[in-house]
Parts: sequence; structure tokens; C-alpha cells
Amino acid sequence: MAAEQVESWGVPWEQEFGYVQAVRHGNTIHLAGQFSHDSTGLVAPAPVDEHGRVTDFGNMAEQMRRTYANTTELLARFGATLDDVVKEVVYVLDMDSAFAASGPVRKAAFGTETPQVATTILVTPRLAQPGQLVEISFTAQLAA
Repeated sequence: MAAEQVESWGVPWEQEFGYVQAVRHGNTIHLAGQFSHDSTGLVAPAPVDEHGRVTDFGNMAEQMRRTYANTTELLARFGATLDDVVKEVVYVLDMDSAFAASGPVRKAAFGTETPQVATTILVTPRLAQPGQLVEISFTAQLAA
């Protein structure tokens, strides 16, 4: 099935890796892992040591907020909102800091105390950008 619409940010890593940020097939929108970035790179990077290992997870909430803001902007290109999201997978470097940040950040982003989103959260040993603490992929379903 051919994609009906694709969207990208136009950032260098899309070209380097070879992918798009979002693909619409029918009424379903699949978003690649989104993270805290702008056109120049990572926003609110965590400090890293000389080996590239994160030394402080204190920017988790800020990175999550920016990730949801970016996602909101990307979904709007399809005429969708976070209300259309049915599933998210959250990848984090540290579960404790993710749990501390995710409740308040997610509730604010979705505008409700109980977001109606099937959510999975996983710890991973590394993410794409140095200082990146979180990445979230989404699936949205538009009304027929």
C-alpha cells in the first residue's frame, strides 16, 4: 500500500539515516520516534561525560515537553491532534526520571488526567543523539 501523505522536518539526520517522520495510510498516521529538537539539533540536552554517557537525567521533563510539542506540530500537518493518538511507545534512558516526569508532562500535553492512549515505556541503553533522554513514537487514528 502506497503512503497517502508523508512528512519530514528537513533536519540533517533524516537524510543521513534515510527516513520520513510520519506516514499516513488510510485513516492511520504512523509517526517515527520523536524527540526534543529544533532545526539546529537537540533541545535541552543532558550533560554527558567524556565517553558520551549521560551524567544527569534532570532534563527529562523538558525533553518530554518539547517532544510532545513537536508531535503536536507534526500531527497538525495531517489535520490531526494528540486527541487522535491511540498508541505511544516511550523509549527512555532512565526509568526513574521518566516516571517522575512523564505523569505531569503527559497529562498536560493531552489535556487530561487520564490520557486515552495505550502507552508502553521501555528503557534503552542509547538513543540517537548524545544527551538525548527520551524518544516517543506514535500512532494516530483519524475518524473515517
